[in-house]
Amino acid sequence: MAFFSDKVIYQVYVKSFKDSDGDGIGDLNGVREKLPYLKELGVDMLWLNPVYPSPQKDNGYDISNYKAIDPLFGTMEEFESLIEEAEDMGMGIMMDMVLNHTSIEHPWFQRALSGEKKYEEFYIIREPKEDGSLPTNWPSKFGGPAWAPFGHTGKYYLHLYDVTQADLNWRNPEVRKELYEVVNFWIAKGVKGFRFDVINVIGKDDTLVDAEDGIGKYLYTDRPIAHEYIQEMNKQTFGRQTDAITVGEMSSTTIGDGVQYSNPENNELSMIFSFHHLKVDYENGNKWTRYPFDYMKLKQLLDEWQKGMEEGNGWNALFWNNHDQPRASNRFGNIDRYPFETATMLAQTIHLMRGTPFIYQGEEIGMVNPSFDSIDDYKDIETINAYKTLMAKGSSSEEALKIIQEKSRDNSRIPMQWTAGEQAGFTSGNPWLKVDASHKKINAQTSELSKEIREYYKRLIHLRKELPVISEGTYEGIEMEHPSIYAYVRKWKNQELLVLNHFYEGEPAIVIPERFLNQRVKWLIGNRNERPLQRTFIMAPYETVALLRE
Repeated sequence: MAFFSDKVIYQVYVKSFKDSDGDGIGDLNGVREKLPYLKELGVDMLWLNPVYPSPQKDNGYDISNYKAIDPLFGTMEEFESLIEEAEDMGMGIMMDMVLNHTSIEHPWFQRALSGEKKYEEFYIIREPKEDGSLPTNWPSKFGGPAWAPFGHTGKYYLHLYDVTQADLNWRNPEVRKELYEVVNFWIAKGVKGFRFDVINVIGKDDTLVDAEDGIGKYLYTDRPIAHEYIQEMNKQTFGRQTDAITVGEMSSTTIGDGVQYSNPENNELSMIFSFHHLKVDYENGNKWTRYPFDYMKLKQLLDEWQKGMEEGNGWNALFWNNHDQPRASNRFGNIDRYPFETATMLAQTIHLMRGTPFIYQGEEIGMVNPSFDSIDDYKDIETINAYKTLMAKGSSSEEALKIIQEKSRDNSRIPMQWTAGEQAGFTSGNPWLKVDASHKKINAQTSELSKEIREYYKRLIHLRKELPVISEGTYEGIEMEHPSIYAYVRKWKNQELLVLNHFYEGEPAIVIPERFLNQRVKWLIGNRNERPLQRTFIMAPYETVALLRE
């Protein structure tokens, strides 16, 4: 099995993690200050969200210089110190590579605008249609059309995301050469991991056409040429390193493509993020709705991806939370009545699966969505655009805000809650995004609840390193028709692990497989009291149990 199968990765949203200089923005020295905390948790690698120079129109995913550190976050020397100090504690650094697009403030785009032909070919620039309309009918993922005027030339440039994020032309070998140099630049600094942002949309066709469905994802997502580009990048960059860990963020991908991206025989990536399981509370596929999550669909998706990726020798990145998602505890649990059980049940569900678990900052102490009561409290560009759209479609400000409170990306971006004190111990200044009042009850320093959740995470991380049945075993979903319990079995040699996860209140029964009802079975870990096993096992609200048979 791959060397990374027993690893656990921790995502640091640097801007909101820890501010060391009082300017209200998290920074690299803040991360350095908290390395002992992360070492104690037991994680192996820290994924840093983008820390490159950027106009910050999309929180750093609009890069204006790939080979520097934004002064907002510190200096290159501080970054190099972070790598060294993390390495000394047994942790690697994973950089976020945004290679589908650059900021329009990037020198390449600026030189293209000034008329340099070479750099015009770095981007996807097209003439309007004969009738003067946009080159295609594609919408941007952030709202509005995916085309914007290219200066005063009469042409348009493609931006699948924000209007300030111009898509790069990967068909141009010069572009690929420049981007591979970027990856090698950071490898030379000692970076051991790379997370590739929306990497499965880099393969646009040479001729771009209107989308029959008016959306067009199928015209640029998972195109066969994207696999060729990633193989080429692997060969010319991280593939030369024996211990590099790579993960691709795969927008709207399939299991088949997921296998192709992550099967080691293909020499592409170590693993992939897929997002289907985090769309089960979208009404008719629309994120900006208030809709109870579809539990059976969630279970089915988790099961299908576990089975499908295993059958094809692919590898999943396992996660509930990241900088683009509301907190999973709010979505899939009951944080008011069962905060500990909710947090630990969700953690155990994925940490004992086949794949590499990712922990998003604050998840390990039970952080929840903030209770912001005004649209003015939000900073995220996607959120603000969505609020305007909801209002334009006839929602009241109250209705629109309720949807925003549930679905905004800022839910996960609020400052990390270190203490119960002022500004949650995040900063001595004025934080860039409001600290939530929940830090009084949920924080790393004084909260008993947070300490209990963190201890549970430490045990899950330790078990993955200790037991090959977790890091290497096969997966089989069982009792898949059960209306509230997600159960699965992991197998490795003579070991079997039965994992039971109850997603609701109430006390349902589940039938325990006969082979787990003997002396050779031990209660490995659970978030409720250990008790005798019986064929018909009654589970408590939001309970999770793992039973090991040797």
